[in-house]
Amino acid sequence: MIKRSELLYFTLRNKKLVIGSTIILAFLLLALIGPTFARYQPMDYASPLGAEPPSAKYWFGTTFFGQDVFSQFVHGLRATFIVGLLGGGLGTLMGMLIGFTAGYRGGILDEILNAFTNIVLVIPTLAVLLIIAAYLQVRSLLMECLFIGLTAWPWAARAIRAQTFSLRSRDFVDLARLSGMTSLKIIRDEIAPNMMSYLVLVFILQFGGAILTAATLDFIGLGPTNTISLGLMMQYAVLWGALPLGMWWWFIPPGLAITAIVGALYSMNVGLDEIFNPKLREM
Repeated sequence: MIKRSELLYFTLRNKKLVIGSTIILAFLLLALIGPTFARYQPMDYASPLGAEPPSAKYWFGTTFFGQDVFSQFVHGLRATFIVGLLGGGLGTLMGMLIGFTAGYRGGILDEILNAFTNIVLVIPTLAVLLIIAAYLQVRSLLMECLFIGLTAWPWAARAIRAQTFSLRSRDFVDLARLSGMTSLKIIRDEIAPNMMSYLVLVFILQFGGAILTAATLDFIGLGPTNTISLGLMMQYAVLWGALPLGMWWWFIPPGLAITAIVGALYSMNVGLDEIFNPKLREM
């Protein structure tokens, strides 16, 4: 296992991780403090003239209806990080729970959990959401997070299960078993710590995947109905003809932010993989 001093040394030397982390922290800081600088609420009709380009009064311009794009952007950033944290976190947690259990216990329990994973894996997610949206006229951000998390865990469960299979036959696990430790304690104290770097990578991928899924759902009109998000901003921009009208300030900020955040998460994932894997590590 890599030591803390070595981890810090290789972290500061890895440009992919440093650049990715800087971008994520910058957007996170904007999401946290940006709303305090917004002069209007996201859906307020700020400009009586309708669409206006960026100016000293409207930093990111206004929409077709005169709504402040900057206000929508910073509040949409906050929603994006909430989806990534809750949706990606729930997907990672369920993947760990099922993956650890199936990988360590094996036998009939492993077959049952593996069958359940395969069933969830082949469920047409979009079709299910269309059915849900037909019955739910009001959809919240929390509901979107739950749906993403409850459908995103199968690949994580399979990956964690495979890693657990390879660790459960190690000497330190056999020693813990002989000492009388329970299965839960062995997984928690022996197996999970040795997979911590891998679990971090899984969470980062789940985080980015949740953001992309949410943006897709919002863009096609199946996202939350009581809040604003980057995906909804892009949907409104396309719906009201921002592109043919030349209102670039309406759709470029949310699209650029989603691309930058997901790209930065991918860069962080590659950088961490290079740090944790001695074969890929830059000396």
